[in-house]
Amino acid sequence: QVQLVESGGGLVQPGGSLRLSCAASGSIFRVNVMGWYRQAPGKEREFVATISSDDTNYADSVKVRFTISRDSAKNTVFLQMNSLKPEDTAVYYCYAHVRTSPLTFDYNFWGQGTQVTVSS
Repeated sequence: QVQLVESGGGLVQPGGSLRLSCAASGSIFRVNVMGWYRQAPGKEREFVATISSDDTNYADSVKVRFTISRDSAKNTVFLQMNSLKPEDTAVYYCYAHVRTSPLTFDYNFWGQGTQVTVSS
C-alpha cells in the first residue's frame, strides 16, 4: 500500500500565503503524477493542480496564484498558495497516481486532507 501524508494547512488572512506538502511512502515502484484536489463545505471535490515529469496543470480558479512543484527523489509534492481568497477555504487532498511494482497497473491514492481556512 501507499500512504500520503499532508502538512501545511492552517488559518490565513485574505491575501496571505500558505505552502502545502505531501509525502508519499510505502510500496512505490514509480510515482507518475501527484497533485491536489480540494473540497469546500457542501461542495464536491474539485481539481486544483497536478504535476508529472514533464507537465503541470492548474484549475482556472488558481492559475497564477498557486504553484505546484515536486521533489521526485523524495516522492513529495508541494503547493505554494499565494494571494489566498476566502473562496479557497476547503480541505485540500493530496493525490498520487502510482505504480506499486513493475508488473502491476497504476493506482490512485489519496491523503487524509488538510484544512485551509482563509478568513479575516
